[in-house]
Amino acid sequence: MQSEALIRHGADVLLITSDRHPESDAARDYELVLEPRFLTAATWPPTLKGWGRVRKFRPDVVIAEQVRDPRWIALAGRTPRIQVIHDDRPHDPGEALPSYELAVLDRWGARSAATIAYCDYVANAVATRRDVAGTPTYVVPLASDLDLNRVPPFVGAAGRHDFVMFGRLNPYKNVDVVLAAWRQHVDGGGWRGDKLILIGDGALDADSLPAHTQWRRGGYRYSDVVSTLAAAKGSIAHYRRATQSGVQVLSMHLGVMPIVSTEGGPPEYQPPECPPIGVDDVAGLAAAFDVLADPATAERHGASAARHYQLHCAVDIVAERFLDVITDVLAVRR
Repeated sequence: MQSEALIRHGADVLLITSDRHPESDAARDYELVLEPRFLTAATWPPTLKGWGRVRKFRPDVVIAEQVRDPRWIALAGRTPRIQVIHDDRPHDPGEALPSYELAVLDRWGARSAATIAYCDYVANAVATRRDVAGTPTYVVPLASDLDLNRVPPFVGAAGRHDFVMFGRLNPYKNVDVVLAAWRQHVDGGGWRGDKLILIGDGALDADSLPAHTQWRRGGYRYSDVVSTLAAAKGSIAHYRRATQSGVQVLSMHLGVMPIVSTEGGPPEYQPPECPPIGVDDVAGLAAAFDVLADPATAERHGASAARHYQLHCAVDIVAERFLDVITDVLAVRR
């Protein structure tokens, strides 16, 4: 989505990526798909072909994001490079990189012409990190990764039902607090017959889930869940670790109010009508469910979330900010 926005704004783009995203489809005209498995012989011929395509393309700037294959470091060459950093630290042990990879990537990152973070918190937290210190650092908003032509029409009050929590349901997602708040909401006077719909894999005990909870396990594509997400009264991203969440921006893109925690939700992303709630505040989270359970309120807050997204996070805004950073990098290199 970011590449196509850059193209709309006049940039020539060659995207080199892997086929690991749930929404991966056929390679587009500007896209080269490589398999990042360094020790697998079959991955080498396409990589060598990719080097030839990069040399022919002759980029002015390389934007590097979540690179782990050393061959991709070679693909970037000596072209001025902008590194993109999503998070200041792993959310849980499953995201941690081996020390030898960190050593290589940190040295490479330190030679970047600029660093981009997706929120103020991450930019400040990584400022003294060895791969960032000494590089100019910029903050660019995070856009939804939902293809623009797949965004369904805004759902009015009559079509609003249920609350959703989607993505990998890892421990940092704070699921225990969410479930406790859901129990309190259902047992209180604010429940309107909704379900709490959990979408994605996680180490949950299905037998101990509270009443009116539905768990849709396994992987998914947006086409499978987008109608459920767009019709929700609220989307839960009440995490224990700070993250500029794709869930948060996708929810706003669909016109659904995200519910975030003070620890997990960057304030610049959250619409003011639903301020962040304490990470362990079960009563506060249950109260948010009570408020959004009213379908007219859910529609009104959803419309506010959609406006907030278009004003602050829309992908064309992201493209303009990336182009500003590219302009700065090229000006220094001349």
